[in-house]
Amino acid sequence: FYILQDIEDVITRAKETGVKAFISVTEEVKEFERVIQLSKSYPALVSPCLGIHPIQKWGSQDQHSVRLEDLEPALPFFQKYRDEIVAVGEIGLDYTPWYAPDAQHHEEQLRVFRKQVQIAKELDLPVNVHSRSAAAITIAILKEQGWDALSFHSYLKSSGLKNLITAKVLYDLPKLICKKKYRVKLIKQIPMEHICLETDSPALGLHKEARNEPKNIQISCQFIAKVKGILPEKVMEVTTHNAFRLFPRIQK
Repeated sequence: FYILQDIEDVITRAKETGVKAFISVTEEVKEFERVIQLSKSYPALVSPCLGIHPIQKWGSQDQHSVRLEDLEPALPFFQKYRDEIVAVGEIGLDYTPWYAPDAQHHEEQLRVFRKQVQIAKELDLPVNVHSRSAAAITIAILKEQGWDALSFHSYLKSSGLKNLITAKVLYDLPKLICKKKYRVKLIKQIPMEHICLETDSPALGLHKEARNEPKNIQISCQFIAKVKGILPEKVMEVTTHNAFRLFPRIQK
């Protein structure tokens, strides 16, 4: 949402619903400085999270599976802003056939993913993980790297769930959990101490063409409360505590 012209209104609406902090996540290196500037403009609200997504140049004719050459220009920024960023992300694997159709694309994504997990370990930072059509290998890489300080972005499936219920792992549940009945089962499976709320603004709205906003985090909060049989206030309390536990730098 940081590129919107009405950013002040977006932030005001979010604060009115009880949002206390934002983690602003990147996908491409060109976004790094924008996110850092946003955090400087709103230091009490916005925390930066830098990372290179497995799919680059979303929505353009040059859209492609990530390559090492996409990561290289980003590397100096991790060191430059090592004391400011709260996590490394959004990173991971996306083996959707039209993005990554063969083993060569898969291997290149794996190299970029491994490198960024290693950076997170070196900086002692959690990672924000994207995984699509690659759950098993994503989990295998994280175990291989020995790093479980992570949040699974937009987690909507049960694949590998039992393999990654550890003390530090959180599952970020967006508004889309409200759209399918089978996701009720998913919410029931995940203990509250492993749930975090997200919106992925401006994407992942309930309606395809509608712009999403951080204020809509209340929708997934209320839905989870209904499924769990607890008050929305309890979901707010626990998920906020979870976020502070995984991302301790937010509290600064």
